[in-house]
Amino acid sequence: MSSAPAVVVIASWNVDLCLRVERQPQRGETITGQGFTTSPGGKGSNAAIAAARQGAAVAVIARIGDDDFGRMGLDLWSREGIDIAAVTQASGERSGVAQILIYPDGDNSIVVAPGANTGLDATLVGRAASLICQARVVIANFEVPLEAIREAFTLARQAGALTVLNPAPARACLPSELAGLVDLLTPNETEAATLTGGTGEIADQAQRLIDQGVGAVLITRGTQGVSLFHGREEPLHIDGHPMQVQDTIGAGDTFNGALAAALSQGCGLEAAARIGNAAAALSVSKAGAIAGMPGREAVAALLGDGPLVS
Repeated sequence: MSSAPAVVVIASWNVDLCLRVERQPQRGETITGQGFTTSPGGKGSNAAIAAARQGAAVAVIARIGDDDFGRMGLDLWSREGIDIAAVTQASGERSGVAQILIYPDGDNSIVVAPGANTGLDATLVGRAASLICQARVVIANFEVPLEAIREAFTLARQAGALTVLNPAPARACLPSELAGLVDLLTPNETEAATLTGGTGEIADQAQRLIDQGVGAVLITRGTQGVSLFHGREEPLHIDGHPMQVQDTIGAGDTFNGALAAALSQGCGLEAAARIGNAAAALSVSKAGAIAGMPGREAVAALLGDGPLVS
């Protein structure tokens, strides 16, 4: 890439193996699916692509397998204009895969086998410190090891970059050594409940996370939009955009990537949340994790007045 990355993603890479089914199978049951597809995935990779399509200069720090799926990732990132200098291709290892069941209403269930993603550690992240030190936003999710996130966010804090953590897949709690390094936490409603023990309203859950040291919490709520909680300030709710849904795969990742891009371009939290919300809505109109990810012009058209900078 010709310019320094504004967004650095500590990226998971998986290939999505998708099947459409009428319902979720019971334990021990075999059902018939249809429409099998193989497509690019991984929450970190998806977010990186979403950010790049919103005009941000993006780099990924990742560990992939030395297989056809790994080469698929390298080719995809290169086509999307993403910096791959900090990608490690692990000899003799398989790339991650995700088995996805898609239901008639577009919702889904996912099982991930992380493969080479599990070897992304603090040492590999440390080797890419120069990328992180140039970034305005560093983003990660729980599909990569905690030590990699902690190292990246520590370096980001030292360099003055904003840190964004998407706590997915959900964990029973937010690790204490990580909470104080997170400027913005972006769970969905299920993840917020899981992180806080599943009790109370979302405002109470968000406050508990802020009390642990997180700077702000932005909870994504599907068709209901998003809710932003920032310290003791009044919560902000942003309505969703009604869309004809093909499937919801990658919608949360699209939100996070577009959000990170907007933040890197000078948007405040509210404006960035609106941009992420619109991008996620547009993404569900096509099947697959990245096919529906919009460009900057499409998001501006949906918002009506274009991206807001504040």
